[in-house]
Amino acid sequence: MNRRTFVTAFLGGGAAAFLAAVLYPLARFLTPPRIAEATTNSVVAAKVGELRPNSGKIFAFGREPALLVLTPQGEYRAFSAVCTHLQCTVQYRADLQHIWCACHNGHYDLSGNVVSGPPPRPLAPFQVVVRGEEILVVRGV
Repeated sequence: MNRRTFVTAFLGGGAAAFLAAVLYPLARFLTPPRIAEATTNSVVAAKVGELRPNSGKIFAFGREPALLVLTPQGEYRAFSAVCTHLQCTVQYRADLQHIWCACHNGHYDLSGNVVSGPPPRPLAPFQVVVRGEEILVVRGV
């Protein structure tokens, strides 16, 4: 083997090793993991007495936000806090006594139905269970 063939093979092997070192982690990052993600069916959203009547609280329900509302009549209601228009996070507006999306001024009533604005569907409702001092929110109404 002459010197030129050795240098060409050495540099080619180094370039191939460099590309493998860069492309392999990039490919592993871009492909999703094969394990199934655990689904959350219930979560403790708040403690009894934490919310005042006519107020709301955003909490984490798995990977997505959810909204717990204590109506002016003292009834707990919970919904997905993801707007059905463009997936912005909604919030409870005590002054309007309904749920509001700040992104494009979407309005929902306290049953999750669309009152006005661009949202095409109502919010997904959750079941609320008061167990002792905990307010539990359960998926699947």
